Amino acid sequence: MPLTMNREVFITCAVTGSGSTQDRSPHVPRSPEEIAISAIDAAKAGAAVVHCHVRDPNTGAPSRRLDLYREVTDRIRDAEVDVVLNLTAGMGGDMIFGGTEAPLPLNEGGTDMAGATERMAHVAACLPEICTLDCGTMNFAEADYVMTNTPGMLRAMGAMMTKLGVKPEIEAFDTGHLWFAKELVKEGVLDGPALVQLCMGVPWGAPDDLNTFIAMVNNVPGDWTWSAFSLGRHQMPFVAASVLAGGNVRVGLEDNLMLGKGVLATNAQLVDRAVSLIEGMGSTVIGPDAVRERLGLTKRAPVAT
Repeated sequence: MPLTMNREVFITCAVTGSGSTQDRSPHVPRSPEEIAISAIDAAKAGAAVVHCHVRDPNTGAPSRRLDLYREVTDRIRDAEVDVVLNLTAGMGGDMIFGGTEAPLPLNEGGTDMAGATERMAHVAACLPEICTLDCGTMNFAEADYVMTNTPGMLRAMGAMMTKLGVKPEIEAFDTGHLWFAKELVKEGVLDGPALVQLCMGVPWGAPDDLNTFIAMVNNVPGDWTWSAFSLGRHQMPFVAASVLAGGNVRVGLEDNLMLGKGVLATNAQLVDRAVSLIEGMGSTVIGPDAVRERLGLTKRAPVAT
């Protein structure tokens, strides 16, 4: 594939995520107020899109509580700075088996399995411009944890997103996920052209070597919009790789806690670093209005209570 460098790039900031990072950096936001402030700071630094999970304000553990999503959503929408809101819909598909000799019953302490309507409840209530659709099932890092998204579940959730008028961001952790995403568009479950996030280097999905990355890029239809990211110290190299390959970029504390060796980052600092890299390559960082025009999004006002 001949590379066509992206000259007009948008940055997504993944603000907090659901991983076990809450005690590894004081900059990982927990409360809705902290998450919103960090998202707003990232937008001021140049992020056109903020991707938000919510956490228990006291423990930092991942949460699906609707009131937390409502507070984050309203705080961001009420802010002076404009930004496209992207909420996760990936929660509720976590299956943790009991162990290699006794996989059942499931580990109740970590398993969180919910139906399509429950997994989409906060999206229906908050109506973000974008929400994620993790387009497959995979072994996910830990020994007995499976990220579970069956074809039936994805068809149901995708249809709900389309009916709500919320743009799905297809999270692709391997080439098979892109294969199924194309099937969802072919079936009319999702509207095309679609939006894709290439998730590189997440154990045990697609590794983040450049050969695999280009294979992922080659599996994205030419008229779709895509971004990519990798984890940890590979986050910034993938900013450059994504722009060179024709895509957009994602940075943020969900994927990487460090600005440099021994230096903990904030979301705004990671966005600022990405802006410098993109502009240093001769491309322009575009804002939320340009992203809305490109993706056909409609900005929404704060949700009435």
